[in-house]
Amino acid sequence: MTGAGYLAVDSGGSGLRVVVGIPGRAPAARRESREPVRTGTRGIDPAHLLAELLPLARAAAAEAGLTGVRTAVLGAAGFATLGDALRAELPGALARELGVRQVALAADAVTAYVGALGPRPGAVLAAGTGLIAVGTDLTGWRRADGWGHLLGDCGSGAWIGRAGLEAALRAHDGRDGGSAPLLAGAQEQFGPVRALPGRLYPRSDRPAVLASFAPRVAACAAHDPVAAGILRAAARHMADSAAAVCPADGRPEVALTGGLFRMGDPLLVPLGEELASRVPHARQVPAEGDPLDGSVRIATDLAAGRLTLPGEPTMLYVVPGHGD
Repeated sequence: MTGAGYLAVDSGGSGLRVVVGIPGRAPAARRESREPVRTGTRGIDPAHLLAELLPLARAAAAEAGLTGVRTAVLGAAGFATLGDALRAELPGALARELGVRQVALAADAVTAYVGALGPRPGAVLAAGTGLIAVGTDLTGWRRADGWGHLLGDCGSGAWIGRAGLEAALRAHDGRDGGSAPLLAGAQEQFGPVRALPGRLYPRSDRPAVLASFAPRVAACAAHDPVAAGILRAAARHMADSAAAVCPADGRPEVALTGGLFRMGDPLLVPLGEELASRVPHARQVPAEGDPLDGSVRIATDLAAGRLTLPGEPTMLYVVPGHGD
């Protein structure tokens, strides 16, 4: 047996990812579940989260040979607005079930930030189906966008995909601003575009369906000015969000994280130009890791008593010494 360790968790739209380890060493064991945690009238459901998490945590701890779990960090999608029940119930439940003594609950934007930059001042753009920007000067957190595909997430995969499909439908109708290449791509991916509203509107996973068209927009950008314009507009929205959260003083760092950036130069080139214009005092750096890496970093620092990130109930909620 190797002693007491930490539990780090990333809870998102695709399920749970869990790692355990000893502070100061690489993670020793990993587990994951493909079932996302439910939300209800109380927000994120603590009972369902525990039902998913506890078997994974116990199996990983046994594989790693841990004698116990002293520190636990959970990064959760929706925590900033839907985390009241987690804050009320999860620290006590983890103490009872696993013997955890120190708990930190975080918005997934915070764990994405820490995974990308660590405990340094700056801003992180986290972009996939949705989009959120988070920044800190190490005295407080700022966030921008993350309002979902109906109210915001401007520049996200869903936003790009929706804009691409709008351009396709404009071409179908013969309206200005249409794109024949995007119309061809929409027909290839979804079938006759006249049927698209009936196929899209009733679905509960509309953001993901919209985002699935974003790679088509990127593929057309080199030869289609409409597609290139959509990506330029997305980059402008992203830079606006980064500027809203980036510290105004010093030499902060800006990093990008999330699957949307895998589309490469068609998005990254205009985004780099827009960031240089909107936050010229900031230095663009590659992300060091992902949100699960951020949970590990927070757990390691919390266990060692050197966590310097600002605590805020809706962003990073720290309960030190629980169960002592």
